[in-house]
Amino acid sequence: MKRLHRSKTNQMLAGVCGGIAEYFNIDPTIVRIGFVLFTLAGGSGILAYIVASIVMPAEEVAEG
Repeated sequence: MKRLHRSKTNQMLAGVCGGIAEYFNIDPTIVRIGFVLFTLAGGSGILAYIVASIVMPAEEVAEG
């Protein structure tokens, strides 16, 4: 079962965009551009990113 999480392998700040991109199987650059566009269209992108970084669990990396 796929779960939405913050990415540890594909992150720039908190891994939110990388996690969303992994979940939907798309390029993380597209998700990052979407957040930038939301930010430029009124500032809601910054708020959404902060909330997502708090709410989304971090990716569990298997050791071994």
